[in-house]
Amino acid sequence: MDIHPWIWAVTIVTLLSVIALDFVITVRKPHEPSMREASIWVGVYVSLAVVFGIGLGVVAGSAQSLDFFTGWIVEYSMSIDNLFVFILILGSFAVPPVHRQRVLLVGIALALVFRGLFIALGAAVVNAFAGVFFLFGAFLLFTAWKLITESDDDEEYKENAAVRMVRRFLPTTDEYHEAKLTVRVDGRRVVTPMLLVMIAIGLTDILFALDSIPAIFGITQEPYLVFTANAFALMGLRQLYFLIGGLLTKLVHLNKGLAVILGFIGLKLVLHALHETTDWHVPEIGTLTSLLVILATLLVTTVTSLISNRRTLAAEARAAAERPSPSVQETEAGTGPASEERPGDDPRERVDR
Repeated sequence: MDIHPWIWAVTIVTLLSVIALDFVITVRKPHEPSMREASIWVGVYVSLAVVFGIGLGVVAGSAQSLDFFTGWIVEYSMSIDNLFVFILILGSFAVPPVHRQRVLLVGIALALVFRGLFIALGAAVVNAFAGVFFLFGAFLLFTAWKLITESDDDEEYKENAAVRMVRRFLPTTDEYHEAKLTVRVDGRRVVTPMLLVMIAIGLTDILFALDSIPAIFGITQEPYLVFTANAFALMGLRQLYFLIGGLLTKLVHLNKGLAVILGFIGLKLVLHALHETTDWHVPEIGTLTSLLVILATLLVTTVTSLISNRRTLAAEARAAAERPSPSVQETEAGTGPASEERPGDDPRERVDR
């Protein structure tokens, strides 16, 4: 694609304007969005991505549109998985619900900045050395293996080195002071948990970018498509947190599905690298095939997660039904009120009383 600088400028300014508007709304009226409000905003952002993809097909051709939609779906599914970590971080720092919108919005803005830098760096490396796809592919295959082998149990969030360093060298307070990042306590300036949680979210975004950027380069090497797919995947992530935050725990197989997707894209990158750097007749995986595999994997993951949750709930219900009530247990053990006798009492006299 021949993307003129003015198109890049308009795209970036538009995205920044949307984020700025979102930030103004959040700052002027801090609140926890209702399900209805979150649903409307998620629908708006998804609709914008669909309209952009269709418009891209009209202007640049169906192949570019297909690349965008495939990359957007990959990034969106990975962003949903990232919400698990956001939930752990916000819970660990005990962020008040009314201020969680602000934290998530800052995290999304930082994610766009970091991913923009990684995309520019990745595009330059790809153009200079096609063999880098071996590195990208190996990294995704390793990430897929880690997702497959790691435990399904939720782990508590552990502060990274940067946050611990801030706590060590800067005076901090454990109390929130509305949305302030620093506050003066007893005559000295201290850092509030709000700044610490934003640092934690920002550093986590960098780690997320290390996975997502190689994954989407496995779909398309066009920087404009890579950037816009990431941007539209991140837009609305804040509202998605409030919409399905409670439902995320039900997607117990999401990590396994993402492992399959990342492993598939990693294999695709390795085949592409062999095709570009050797004379071997190596088959390449087309974008349409990639899209079908990704959609099928997400569908199977969702269905198996719901089935697993239903079986778990049914097993818990059966166990609760088979468990004797406390009063029955006490009666059978001879410790309940019905078996209590006072010294010297005759059972027949007790009945008369």
